[in-house]
Amino acid sequence: MLRRSFLASTAASLAYDLSAQTFDVQKKRRVGLIGSGWYGKSDILRLVQIAPVEIVSLCDVDTVMLDKAADLVASRQASKKRPRLFTDYQKMLAEKDLDLVEIATPDHWHSLAMIDCARAGLDLYVQKPISVDVIEGESMLAAARKYNRTVQIGTQRRSTPHLIEAKNRYIDEGKLGKIGLVEIYCYYHMRATQNPPDSTPPANLDYERWTGPAPMRPYNSLVHPRTWRAFNEYGNGIMGDMCVHMLDMVRWMMNLGWPQSVSSTGGILIDQASKANIPDTQEASFDFGNVKVIWTHRSWGAPPDPKYPWGATFYGDKATLKAGVQGYDYIPLAKGESPVHKDVTYEFEQYPEDRTEADLERHVAPAIRGHMRDLLAAIDNRSRPVADIEQGHISTASCILANMAMKLGRTLRYDSQTRTVLNDNEATAMLRRPYRAPYIHPEPDKV
Repeated sequence: MLRRSFLASTAASLAYDLSAQTFDVQKKRRVGLIGSGWYGKSDILRLVQIAPVEIVSLCDVDTVMLDKAADLVASRQASKKRPRLFTDYQKMLAEKDLDLVEIATPDHWHSLAMIDCARAGLDLYVQKPISVDVIEGESMLAAARKYNRTVQIGTQRRSTPHLIEAKNRYIDEGKLGKIGLVEIYCYYHMRATQNPPDSTPPANLDYERWTGPAPMRPYNSLVHPRTWRAFNEYGNGIMGDMCVHMLDMVRWMMNLGWPQSVSSTGGILIDQASKANIPDTQEASFDFGNVKVIWTHRSWGAPPDPKYPWGATFYGDKATLKAGVQGYDYIPLAKGESPVHKDVTYEFEQYPEDRTEADLERHVAPAIRGHMRDLLAAIDNRSRPVADIEQGHISTASCILANMAMKLGRTLRYDSQTRTVLNDNEATAMLRRPYRAPYIHPEPDKV
């Protein structure tokens, strides 16, 4: 047993060594993007930096956004060619000339687009969270496996250099001792506070297609671009947006699977004047048996530690580890052992475009590149990437279950084998959101 543990630990260390990622650097890959907004562009431009890809097609239901994205891509890729433009991703797929597609639409469109791409034989990069309900995620996982597709999810904490170091150096080596509690949190004032009147959609936006399978709301300027996360109709609020990253990071660092149970409380406690209908305050408990992971978000007030407004604190009986997107702090309990601080890694010398690119989260750029390298290596090896869709599904579904638990006011226990909430028919029915006609909700056995 000790030998198996050693081999598994060694393999894990190698798996999370970014320098060990190898892919065919000469291979030309044709890439398409569905959703040409903020993070879609950030992702594919990092891909252009590390591999000889050709971005050949862009798809978006906003023609102005689409046109600007095409200009940007043409200025950055080696060929200087302007991608072809589509407002219907099905027409883009019908060209049958792509190898890899990124899906960076609002969350409510992830599932249908991903399954269609998998059926078309394409490998994928899908932004997180993977789905807006649990059965969507189960269906996406089933499609990836049925069509043998490599699918990387945009939970790029798994490819963040300083977090890989913290995992390898402190958690894997047991320097924290026994970890019984991990607190994860977000205190960003990120919830929309405006209350604009409903209005007519702009001429450049196909709002009917943008809404897709989601409920049809009157158009509001908060919806597009980017602020759609203010509405439960299109996502899962701050829980689905920010908790999914930190919960996934903790699961990866500690090799955790599904939580045994999920509970949550919260609501709109402070900002009741905004048009937003997502909670401004929420706590959730993810019970992994010997480890409890507790989430808190507040989109108001001050963070307990200003250095860590979004992150995770691992409490061990030998040391504490604070980890976030800007760095980590190792805080030993033993006298004589010094604490260690590490800042985020930037790569401005190798990639000077990072300094000037509009809207780029510069501290995240190295992690996106690492995530893309890992994806390309997995594609070449026909293996599973570090943020394989199954891992993305577990993290996403756990956050969705937390929102369900808050709404129902009780603890939920999800069984991924039966795809039911144990002893709770009402919660099981909530695993599928109603789809707006004529869209049909995907099912794992029918992909």
